[in-house]
Amino acid sequence: MKKTLLLTALLSATALGAQASELKIGLESDPDALDPDKSRTFVGRIVFTSLCDKLVDITPELSIVPQLATAWETSDDGKALTMTLRDGVTFHDGTPFNAEAVKANIERSKTFDESVRKSELSSIDTVEVVDALTVKFNLSASDATLLAQLADRAGMMMAPSALSPDFASNPVCSGPFTLTERVSQDKIVLDKFAGYWNADAILLERVTLVMIPDSTVRLANLQSGDIQIVNQLSATDAAAVEGNARLRFANITGLGYQGLTFNGANGDKSNNPLGQNAKLREAFDLSIDRDAINQVVFNGLFTPASQPFTPASPYYNPDFPVIKRDIEAAKAILAEAGVQTPVKVQVQVPNTPVTLQLMQVIQSMVAEAGFEVELVSKEFATLIADASVGDFQISQQGWSGRVDPDGNIFGFVTTDAGFNDGKYSNAEVDRLLREARTISDPAARAERYKAATAILAVDRPLIYLYHLGWLYGLDAKVQGLTLYPDGMLRLEGVSVTE
Repeated sequence: MKKTLLLTALLSATALGAQASELKIGLESDPDALDPDKSRTFVGRIVFTSLCDKLVDITPELSIVPQLATAWETSDDGKALTMTLRDGVTFHDGTPFNAEAVKANIERSKTFDESVRKSELSSIDTVEVVDALTVKFNLSASDATLLAQLADRAGMMMAPSALSPDFASNPVCSGPFTLTERVSQDKIVLDKFAGYWNADAILLERVTLVMIPDSTVRLANLQSGDIQIVNQLSATDAAAVEGNARLRFANITGLGYQGLTFNGANGDKSNNPLGQNAKLREAFDLSIDRDAINQVVFNGLFTPASQPFTPASPYYNPDFPVIKRDIEAAKAILAEAGVQTPVKVQVQVPNTPVTLQLMQVIQSMVAEAGFEVELVSKEFATLIADASVGDFQISQQGWSGRVDPDGNIFGFVTTDAGFNDGKYSNAEVDRLLREARTISDPAARAERYKAATAILAVDRPLIYLYHLGWLYGLDAKVQGLTLYPDGMLRLEGVSVTE
């Protein structure tokens, strides 16, 4: 935290000399669809942060603050949320942002066939236009999570004039930058939107996001000055950045996790030993040494995990601490199950060096217990698409984390939720997590989450490996950048000196 505060102080200083008009950011993978309703990738959210404003945003301290909505109030019974909207906002195509636009966006997110936002907005029954700058969400039940959902893709506002199934090919929002060019697997170019409501805070004329899956190549591009920010710096490259006077290393603890999702009921590929047997998943889990992974792959910069909430969260269940490796126990489970070893299973993994190294380490670890893992490397957007349709047995993927605990669990383990790729279904988990959404008291909510994580610790529809830390390499010329626990790069006040 001290490093983060120091970095913020240093980068917030007034830049001396002329400012460059363009910032180049190296991303670790190519985003999926540039449609907030379809999007599932972390890097996609980084693009949207510059492209599509939301109804509300967060502070570095995780408080909800105004963005396109300037004020809001919840009814006494918790079943209505009324928002006052910012006046004078226009979309990139010049059409006005107003309550009708909010209504069109929310209704699309709830009804569009390809929307993965449905579960996030399921509490909204109807959207009422009170007047041009006032919108009222009538809820089927009190929803403690709704504001946090509206601080992410569910709250991103698209121009109603551009809404179509093909929105991603020409996204039109109201953010500080517009899409100029997208070259798949190469780059995304954004240019400043002159009509932005907060244009004075945007000092850059252009932002270019360059897709560089290889962390070594990203570092080389930073060292040469071809890019000014490395998003997701490899942990093993942190020392090289810290030792370079032209560069700066920065990190902040994140809200999310990385893990392994098992296909239990999503198509033919669910018919595999681990997909159908929770005890075999337990044996697989016990074969993994999370502490060793953190040291070997991440230089000790991340936090081992066995549940979706960090130990610092009030929703963490202390009855299920990080699992310690126990090869003998894993072997005993396989013997008791009477399965023939090695138990063969296929794991799809993103095609980046770090994730490949992670899975190669796990591949070696679980082999000692009697598992034979075949790794299938895929470009990340392809991996996510394949996961959604069940074209996997185990998928190595994670989640960047959300302010509200619901965002780290509900969409992944409730029946038919948008990110429940393995099609896990447990009526008691559904009941507990739906109840948690309706409760505002943190202690009462925590009881539900702890009960749900106790069930998930047995069923293991997915297993958690580590909590994320956001690691950045920056050119010292980058000024004014503040780090956020959600890992998003907010560019208000950011400049690059010549």
